[in-house]
Amino acid sequence: MRTKLFSILSAACLALTIVPAAHATLTSFKSFVGHVGVSTDGFGSTSNDGTISAQVPVGATVLGAYLYSATFGQSPTLGTVTLNGTAVNFDHVVTNDIPPSLPAYFRTGRSDVTSIVAPIINGGPGGIYNFNVTESLGNTDGEALVVVYSLDSLPQSSVGILDGGAALGGDTTSINFADPLDPTAPGFFAEMRIGDSFSCCGQKSVIKVNGTTITENAGNNDDGDAVANGALITVGGFDDPFSPLNPGYDEDHERYNLVPQITKGDTSISVFTQNPSNDDNIFLAVFAVSGNAGFNEPPPTEQPPAAVPEPGTLFLLGSGFAVLAWWKQKQA
Repeated sequence: MRTKLFSILSAACLALTIVPAAHATLTSFKSFVGHVGVSTDGFGSTSNDGTISAQVPVGATVLGAYLYSATFGQSPTLGTVTLNGTAVNFDHVVTNDIPPSLPAYFRTGRSDVTSIVAPIINGGPGGIYNFNVTESLGNTDGEALVVVYSLDSLPQSSVGILDGGAALGGDTTSINFADPLDPTAPGFFAEMRIGDSFSCCGQKSVIKVNGTTITENAGNNDDGDAVANGALITVGGFDDPFSPLNPGYDEDHERYNLVPQITKGDTSISVFTQNPSNDDNIFLAVFAVSGNAGFNEPPPTEQPPAAVPEPGTLFLLGSGFAVLAWWKQKQA
């Protein structure tokens, strides 16, 4: 009877917590606040074997390292991907219905590879660290490596990582700050880098910052070794310059300076991304900004208001307590 009662209460509680998973949209994965920096890089090759890198200063400590792998063609799996000879486990996988006529045409996985990356970088000489990456599938466009690190000499800043697949209608990201921004302050910075797969040959995406279009040409296969399926990937990286405002297709490096679109006194930055032709996939966005920021959430110094239960929640909780009271009365 105790087991049955526990099942009744568990079912009531479970009904309170089930939330449908987000699908085909960029969502916040993780953020870091402090004396932090970030390195990003991309790799794509028709040979399925090559090098992906990270640039980290001497004395820095890796806080987290994440490898993304992007496939096309309704592949049922991501295949086997290795980093420095170790097979990685993609514990987070997103499928995307772009184009809408081909469900799950794009598949992107994310793996926490901190245990592989940190021992090499921590205590290392600083600079560029190279990692071997291999793929088992010919329809893997490539990988992105994101490494977040801390170093006391770095300014106070925030790094946000968003992942998933681009939504058909576009994605809007809100970066919210604890204090008003002053883009004229010495050392102030705000930048965005994206990862885009299955992109080449004029396929492109649009990015708007605070309502201003900064590019209509995000995309291409800058990090692939051939203009061919299996190498169509681009990632704004540590060795890429900022893209100019409204760049041409070949001038767009998928790394953007957001400072010119920020006005003194702003407390948030709004970023809109969209692939109007629905033929490639923005699977990653990484932000690095001065100060304490929250990504699609309040900044860290703000406390969200206490949640007020919905009427249905109160009913379920009341029902649970009623069952418990009935059980205790029956046992008396």
